[in-house]
Amino acid sequence: MLGRSMTVVVLVSSLLANVLQAQSNKEKALLIQRSVNKYLYEPGTGLYLQTSDKAANPNPHTYLWGLCGMVQASNELERISHGQDYMKPVVAAINQYYDPLPPGPGYASYVVKERREDRYYDDNQWIGIAFLDAYTRTGKQWYLNKGAEIYRFVMTGYDTVTGGGIYWKEGDKTTKNTCSNGPAALLALQLYQVTRQKSYLDTALLLYNWVNRYLRRDDGIYWDALKPEEHNRIDSAVYTYNSGTMLEASVKLYHLTGNTQYLKTAQQIAESSYKEFYHRGWFKSSYWFNAVLLRGYEELYRTDRNKKYIRAMQEYANEVWEKERDRSTNMVGNRPEKELLGQAGMIEIYSRLAAMQ
Repeated sequence: MLGRSMTVVVLVSSLLANVLQAQSNKEKALLIQRSVNKYLYEPGTGLYLQTSDKAANPNPHTYLWGLCGMVQASNELERISHGQDYMKPVVAAINQYYDPLPPGPGYASYVVKERREDRYYDDNQWIGIAFLDAYTRTGKQWYLNKGAEIYRFVMTGYDTVTGGGIYWKEGDKTTKNTCSNGPAALLALQLYQVTRQKSYLDTALLLYNWVNRYLRRDDGIYWDALKPEEHNRIDSAVYTYNSGTMLEASVKLYHLTGNTQYLKTAQQIAESSYKEFYHRGWFKSSYWFNAVLLRGYEELYRTDRNKKYIRAMQEYANEVWEKERDRSTNMVGNRPEKELLGQAGMIEIYSRLAAMQ
């Protein structure tokens, strides 16, 4: 009887610790989100600032990239905060970047009414992914329609030079990146999941296989880019978010096809990224890049229940809060000015960790 009682005590203690950790993660996400609203949001324009130091900002408002982070962060925060609408102001801001120019509508890298700027395929993909996640969670048709529209724009950046792949930005034929193909494969997989239109799965496999053929190291880490106009030179820089998108795509392909090789590939990417980027409680990339890696870790954890990588990300999140948080504002970053994208990354990380507790 004593042994059984001790077991119950241990289980209850473990459950209580998980609940408290989840509450802590959620509270941290909410504190950063409130600070974003206070220091980085303009209610009058409905737009966001790039950093908290207005005088040092090169533009009156943020580039789209910051909102790519905020829209996903807001979705994850809504996932753990029932009845709250954190996405509405972010989507309203993103709408001000909407550019209907041929060959199809997409989102420009800066506020259209302030000036015309380039359209980056990866920026559009991150927004599309968040919209499809929001559609899956809420069932709101608008998100699905926008996700499909973004997909159509993104595919205008595809050609068969270097065997396929999508360029990084519109009108620039110099680089095809993992960050413009891994997320595109994910967007196509999301669209296939909800529509079952085979063309989306075919596209996802086309892009996924292209990245693995040209931009994957033998150990499962992904290089940054291939340069078509430089005799297909490889930019061998490595970042956590490239592992994250290909890891998540691998797990989704396992579930959609039943092919266990995709799961084995996902597990290799997870372990290789852990060895490459994680050291003594810290992941060696920016907050938002690490948030994208966590997306992949979460997808894998929900499949194989191996918590190793989730624990590592929790340790990292704890380190950020203790060592890189401004106690006066609750914003994070090791520089005096706090970036919107960085805040978005940590909101997403804390929200995802809270959801998994």
